[in-house]
Amino acid sequence: MSSTAMHQTDPRALLLVAGGAAFCLSCLQSLVVSGTGLALAAIFACVCAPDWRSLLKRLLLANLFVLFIWLTVPWTMPGTDILIIGPVHFSREGLLLAMGVTLKCNAILLIFLTLTADMGLLQMGCALQKLHMPVKLVFLLLFTYRYIHVIAEEWKKLQTAAALRGFMMQTSFHTYKTIGNMLGLTVINSITRSHRIYEAMLLRGFSGDFYLTTELKARRRDIIFVSSCFFVLACLLCADLYVTCCHV
Repeated sequence: MSSTAMHQTDPRALLLVAGGAAFCLSCLQSLVVSGTGLALAAIFACVCAPDWRSLLKRLLLANLFVLFIWLTVPWTMPGTDILIIGPVHFSREGLLLAMGVTLKCNAILLIFLTLTADMGLLQMGCALQKLHMPVKLVFLLLFTYRYIHVIAEEWKKLQTAAALRGFMMQTSFHTYKTIGNMLGLTVINSITRSHRIYEAMLLRGFSGDFYLTTELKARRRDIIFVSSCFFVLACLLCADLYVTCCHV
């Protein structure tokens, strides 16, 4: 599937595959099968990802969190010691766990970013509602995206007002108190604005229902795409079960 075909694919199919891949890959226990899943995800990304630079940047940011797992888990998890450096003992179980998390995390991110990176949030919200996800969850997603910049603007206004009054960031009680007051005002202003927005929506006839203007229609190639991906995921789960049972 090329990147052009990816844009033409039903967003419901993309979300189904992304969610199914995340669930199946997270259930894997074998490092060999997890590595195979990562290799398949990388091949899929090579074929379908339209912007490799953006994809790699996002992967790098996510792996900064994985780095903390490597810095903590191997020497805090009890088990068989394989390396001892002074008082620090690195366990085999901790290293295996860190490797498994790294493989599965990168595989899930590759698939998710490849499938959803170019999907608009409104389009994603429409697809989620068509998949019968909770309406409140869809509302929360769309309104958070719509008004997150408004909250940022409120914070910038307070920063500008503080700077005009000679405020400078320092390591002092006055700085902490001022930042705390600014954060509190940002929250209060955001809540006040949300009440005004809700009242404006009620005046325009809002009844709690979310009506979609985009009609989504599944085509034969969408069904084939979802079925093929689920077949591959099922094969990975079966291979993981076989490998795990053989080592028991």
